[in-house]
Amino acid sequence: MKPVLLLVAASAAILVAAGAGASEKLGYPAHELLVTNADVLGQQIVYPAGKPRITSAIVTIQPGGEGQLHRHDVPMYAYVLQGVVTVDYGSHGTRVFRQGEAVMEALHVPHKGMNKGAEPVALLVVYMGAEGTPNATPVE
Repeated sequence: MKPVLLLVAASAAILVAAGAGASEKLGYPAHELLVTNADVLGQQIVYPAGKPRITSAIVTIQPGGEGQLHRHDVPMYAYVLQGVVTVDYGSHGTRVFRQGEAVMEALHVPHKGMNKGAEPVALLVVYMGAEGTPNATPVE
């Protein structure tokens, strides 16, 4: 992974963990990426019951690639590190997210991400889940 992507991913993880206001109080410059209580479709964010389990990952979609239709039953934050990702939410429409944009992914709504561009898409994703609850569930 490119050093710049690692720096951006680490900075985003710090902001997610501490909150932008907290980092500024600690002397770190901060630029809020997203402040919300709702997902991309306007639904209220609801955390799962149980023992918390936070998972972060870098998801890569190659040019022309698309993910499987799935849903999230836990809140998921995503930040586009590179490229442009198109997400199809079925009857809720299609949204396009570009490098530098942040989103709270839709809860319980089947969707899939696609890379219609010429360069790879890299996403920093953070799942705010619970032990025993999958971060993503395939949908037929």
